[in-house]
Amino acid sequence: MNSITLRALEPEDLELLYRIENNPDYWHWGPTNVPYSRFVLRQYLQDNTSDIFADKQVRLVAVCGSEPVGLVDLTDFDPQHGRAQIGLCLLPEWQGKHISLPVVEALKGFSARLHLRQIYALIAVTNTPAMHLFASASFRHTATLDSWLRLPDNSYTDVAVWQLFL
Repeated sequence: MNSITLRALEPEDLELLYRIENNPDYWHWGPTNVPYSRFVLRQYLQDNTSDIFADKQVRLVAVCGSEPVGLVDLTDFDPQHGRAQIGLCLLPEWQGKHISLPVVEALKGFSARLHLRQIYALIAVTNTPAMHLFASASFRHTATLDSWLRLPDNSYTDVAVWQLFL
């Protein structure tokens, strides 16, 4: 398998963004709850600076060989305390192909180049594969947030906080 690289968003990533942002199966894991139009996403791509210091977040494309496999995010960037929350979303056809760990490792390297002291992920306790992934990437489960995420059936689930000190 080719190695994973991370790159900035390009205008050509409109369809990738559209597929991920408009997949309702992902909405209950984050703040999105409505579809985005291509117009809105095109504006986002046009206005995106990819400057974590200006925007306090950055979204990158994870690439295997030359093929985009998903998106990764550093959000809630806090330069004063040297931390950011990480997230990743792989396209369905790339899930289960053992590339999640290389994607997280690439994001760890990117975070270290930003001189972050720590990165963390918030993972639903019902998402066992993600918790195994972050454990494999040397993150530690350090806390649990009760009833943090609402699920599609309107029940709530706890969220595990996973931290890594770089």
